[in-house]
Amino acid sequence: MKKNNIDILSTNTGYKNTLSCREKRQLSVYIHIPFCVKKCLYCDFLSMESSEEMRENYVQALLMEIELESENYKDYKISTIFLGGGTPSLLTPLQLNNVLCKLKNRLDISEEAEITMEINPGTVTRETLEAFFESGVNRLSIGLQSANDQELKKLGRIHNFQDFLSSYHWAKEVGFTNINVDLISSLPDQTVEDYEKSLMALMELNPRPQHISAYSLIIEEGTPFFDMYTEMEEEQDRNLYELTEKILKNYGYHRYEISNYALKNKECLHNITYWKRKEYVGFGIGAASLINETRWCNTRKIDRYLSVLNNQKLKGSTHGLWKNEEEPLEILSEKDRMEEFMFLGLRMMEGICKKDFHLNFDVSIEVVYGETLKTLEAEKLLVNGEKVLLTKRGIDLSNYVFGKFML
Repeated sequence: MKKNNIDILSTNTGYKNTLSCREKRQLSVYIHIPFCVKKCLYCDFLSMESSEEMRENYVQALLMEIELESENYKDYKISTIFLGGGTPSLLTPLQLNNVLCKLKNRLDISEEAEITMEINPGTVTRETLEAFFESGVNRLSIGLQSANDQELKKLGRIHNFQDFLSSYHWAKEVGFTNINVDLISSLPDQTVEDYEKSLMALMELNPRPQHISAYSLIIEEGTPFFDMYTEMEEEQDRNLYELTEKILKNYGYHRYEISNYALKNKECLHNITYWKRKEYVGFGIGAASLINETRWCNTRKIDRYLSVLNNQKLKGSTHGLWKNEEEPLEILSEKDRMEEFMFLGLRMMEGICKKDFHLNFDVSIEVVYGETLKTLEAEKLLVNGEKVLLTKRGIDLSNYVFGKFML
């Protein structure tokens, strides 16, 4: 496989899972759909408003990218697919079906593959959800964010809580049995009681969602919120995380990652790919890929992406021209890989197995991080045994802990 004239599969990076002719390597696929009805006031994701014509042109470019790139992944078995955004549910059922059919025709997708699609209330009907389900989507991630209509309005969301309820019940009616709901805490002027009401509104659903992602709001520079509000005090932010865990535990959810909770066997397999540093490939603008310890991104410029991939005269010579010219291909050093192994792995409640560290890097974790582990253990931020994992206090101060593993 070549990117920017570099043979990725033969690059000597110390990667342990070499290709076996008996068993294919697992690969996750991310599809970026950057379109929204309107951009939320807190959002710094790569998203934009669009016309029907732009969305159709984008889908055609996406299909061409998959067509051109898929030859590089014939030796992989696809275990997860994630359509994120933006708002993927702005695609028509036909457009969504065309994307999934292209993937299925060009890649070896496992029969048990987790196929997730993000949707926003107010952008779906019962009929479109049924069509998405019939196309092969088997997991939904619904962007609720709050059950309080005033909070939704403040966030710049296009829907209200009743819109969410309609979308959720339609999804259940058409056959979805694996649904995540997103909630945001630490909103401007939000009280603990306000947030608890939103959380309990989800617990009152019948049936309840299988997965909940509960994040605190981060006010990013460049968003309207940056000039309008300041972030909530860390102490109150931690209190809301503790409240979330306490309530959800009572309803049978286990916290498997700092911000994610699931019923038994309903963890998001695609996101675990990232936290465990497994291989993934991204299609669409801004999408990132990690193959054999080599990372690259697509251009964030939609005009460039469309002009290259939709230009019929360039077919066959377009290879790589839609890549991000500002961020060229990066072969991760051992230092990079060790750092990511630690701060991504520690996000998960199961922590990091020391044997896995040795298996990946041919060196004991104590040789590299021994003093750091001792210090953080003394500060009661880590449990340091056969596994390394965050304590409750370590979760509260996770950003501080992660910073200690930068070499």
